[in-house]
Order: sequence, then structure tokens, then C-alpha cells
Amino acid sequence: MNRVLAEAYPDAHCELDFRTPLELAVATILSAQCTDKRVNEVTPALFARYRTAADYAGADRTELEELIRPTGFFRNKASSLMGLGAAVEEKFGGVLPNTLEQLVTLPGIGRKTANVILGNAFGVPGITVDTHFGRLVRRWGWTEEEDPVKVEHAVGALIPKSEWTILSHRVIFHGRRMCHSRNPACGVCPLAADCPSFGAGPVDPDKAATLVKGPEAAHLLAMAGIGVEATAVAEEAVEVDAVDGAAVDVNAGGVAAGGVAVSTAKAFTRPIVAQPAIAEPAGTPPGVPR
Repeated sequence: MNRVLAEAYPDAHCELDFRTPLELAVATILSAQCTDKRVNEVTPALFARYRTAADYAGADRTELEELIRPTGFFRNKASSLMGLGAAVEEKFGGVLPNTLEQLVTLPGIGRKTANVILGNAFGVPGITVDTHFGRLVRRWGWTEEEDPVKVEHAVGALIPKSEWTILSHRVIFHGRRMCHSRNPACGVCPLAADCPSFGAGPVDPDKAATLVKGPEAAHLLAMAGIGVEATAVAEEAVEVDAVDGAAVDVNAGGVAAGGVAVSTAKAFTRPIVAQPAIAEPAGTPPGVPR
């Protein structure tokens, strides 16, 4: 399944915009109960105003709150950012640390956020167990664990460590684009043959095709042997649910999303979806941010 995900999402990546480890830490804190898209609309002005940990530590609270207000929970987030800046200055000389043990001591950073930072800013493999990741690996039968740390360890035992970070991106991409919590696009899913929950959503390819979202839609439908021009597919990337699954870091005091029931329907011996061998489109799918 990991190999199929790699084919489906060859450009999977962190969808938060950042240039430095500190910027990624700030963006990830802001993503709590907020979409990555909204965070990326806020951070250019924020990063231009606050460039160092000392800047956040000495920020004017009213000004900071106003800048981050669109991300929601702006007062709590402002406290986290100011506390983060002060702690990084005091404990680490103004430089964000690059170990899990040190990162989780900082305000606003729990284990999930730390793994995001380690994997994407420092190149240290880590599994990011957000809402999407947790529900998908349970839906696939990779684990029955609910606790994020136990999920992380269970999946880590199945996948080579070198692939932990990219696996996280692939699974999250799949959760946002196709394997939605309430109505997954089972009929065009490239994982249909191996998924024990096949049938949780529409199995008719034409109906399922209308549920596929994001700039990778044409590629994903081509994998299922369906021409994108014949379907009502979203033309722009749409993040699933009102709240981004990557938002909640329960280890950092975030509000955990409510549980979503998933189907335990078994996959058919011969899945409905035909998956002919076709050439993968060359180059990066259009519209994918770097």
C-alpha cells in the first residue's frame, strides 16, 4: 500500500509554507483547529514582522493577536508563540533545537508538532499522527490503536524508518484528497484491492470520481482508468473538513477531534475498480506548492 501511495502522490510534501525551522514551528502551532491554506495566508506578514525567537518573545501581544486572528484561538496561540520565543531564547540561545526530547519541552509543541518539525525542517525521520493519519491507518487495518503515540510506534514497526516522514505526507494527502472521513471515494481508490474497509464510500467509479479533490485529481483518476474531463472533479485543492486534520496536537494541549466511525466492510476478492497499467504523467502535477 505504501508503494501505491508513492505512485499516487509522487510530490507529497508538507503543505505549510516555511523557510526556517522556527517558521515551521510557528506555522504548525497556528494550524491547530485551522486549515493549512488559511495559515499560509497569514504567515507571510507574520514572518516578515517576526524573524527570530527574540522577536516573538518581545512581541506586542495586541499586534501579534491581530496578525494571527484569522487562524482562530488567537489569544491562546499568541501565548504559545510568545512563550516559544522566550523558551528558545532562554534555553537554546535563540536556535530551535533539533531533537524530540528538547522540542517537546517548548510551549505549544507536543510530539506530533515535534515530528513535523524534525521531519521537514531537520531531515530527521518522524511519523506525524494527525487526525487524517490516525483514521486512515485504522481504516486500513494497520493498527487498532487510538492513542497517537501507540499509533506512531505501531506504524513505525511496519515501515522503514527512512520513509517515516514521506509516508506521513502520503497518508495525509490521501486523507485530504480521496479517503474522506464520511464519504471516501472507494470506487476510484488505488488502494481498493488491499483495503479491508472498501465499501465505506461509493464503489461506483463515476460517483466516486466526483469526490476526488485537489490538484492531483486528474492523476488519481487516470490511475483508475477514468478521464478527468468526464467527471465533476474539483479543480482546486480543497482541504477536507472545516478543520484540518493536521491541526490537533493533543500532546501540546490541543483539542482532539471527535472520533469518526469507520466501516469494517471487507474488500471484494475482485475489486470493482479496474486499474490498468498506464504511464504516470510526467513532471509535477500542476498547482502543487513547494
